[in-house]
Amino acid sequence: MLERVVVAPSGFKESLSAEAAADAITAGVRRVLPEAEIDPVPLVDGGEGTAAALAAATGGRLVAVTATGPVGARLGTHFALLGTDGTAVVEMAAVAGLSLVPRALRDPGATTTYGVGELLRAALDTGVRRILVGCGDSGTSDGGAGALQALGARLLDADGRELPHGGRELVRLVRVDASGLDPRLRDTELRVACNPYNVLCGERGVARVFGPQKGATPAQVEQLSAGLENFAYVLTRDLAPPGTDLRQGPGTGASGGLGAGLAALGARLLPRFEVLLGHLDLDARLARADLVITAEGALDHQTPRGKVPAEVARRAKLSGRPVLALAGTLGEGAHEVPGVDACHGIVPAPMELAEALVRGAELLTDATERAVRIILLGARLPTHPAVAGTRLPSAVR
Repeated sequence: MLERVVVAPSGFKESLSAEAAADAITAGVRRVLPEAEIDPVPLVDGGEGTAAALAAATGGRLVAVTATGPVGARLGTHFALLGTDGTAVVEMAAVAGLSLVPRALRDPGATTTYGVGELLRAALDTGVRRILVGCGDSGTSDGGAGALQALGARLLDADGRELPHGGRELVRLVRVDASGLDPRLRDTELRVACNPYNVLCGERGVARVFGPQKGATPAQVEQLSAGLENFAYVLTRDLAPPGTDLRQGPGTGASGGLGAGLAALGARLLPRFEVLLGHLDLDARLARADLVITAEGALDHQTPRGKVPAEVARRAKLSGRPVLALAGTLGEGAHEVPGVDACHGIVPAPMELAEALVRGAELLTDATERAVRIILLGARLPTHPAVAGTRLPSAVR
């Protein structure tokens, strides 16, 4: 009955990469369906693992470099050169991701995207003139200011001094001097794979929505929001192409506002799945499945706003395929994600978050086994036609 299962998860932040999640789910399915054909399709959303996944999918390679991390220390990182069309992939999470910010230093007012600009320069040094920037899993909220500085822009205060790194400094920005920008950018196509629901400013601005997740206090959220408002105003006046909406344009809030900073350079902000999944032939693989299993760290009301399980479910339903979603936590709205037929939490008993993160693979494998056994049980249960004249209990009607 279940002869072919497509396993298409996202990663679990700070616990499992997409590849590790796919391996864990595959192991759980194998316990129940040892003869089934399992097609693992670990999915990237622009965040951690994007460069490696796209390099592997296209026969490309990773290029190791050293760059500035989110808290200012130098670190080993990478970008990818795809094997198909002369494109480089810069994954912002590989140099400015939240996982690179020690918990004791999680202050989004201080972290920087400077290393992202250094990766862009390193990619340009290879001779490519098409760069895809993957946004996701960021540990920053500086609007891409650091990246602009690394690319040669000068962000100046009222006294003409260069701003230090960090989103808290943006409220002091008065002028952008773009005369020193890397001239190669003029001849380079920059494409940004991002969540179009994320915007820079306003009530749903990136500082308010994601700042607390990165360690911001309520006061810092307001400080960051004010700084990003000012940043958008000055960038629009001094740098951005005419007509560019840096405040509310789709994707401008991606990765702590990196989307806005790159849009000011003329980058195209594109829906991430539209850009990324074409390399994986996902639709054809889903169409051949008897069951589709997807997964992510949290399934809730935010899931339909550009998260992997919602995109997998949407595409699977184009072929009428059933979808099971597994998640570390099931929050409000978990049972209302369009296209998801059933969802299942992976934590079987109360435990500390730190323990759950360490045991992620084990928990995901066990939960997959439980869920698949339930699916098989349901398929074996007989269905009885209703008997004329009987009434269902009120709790069932």
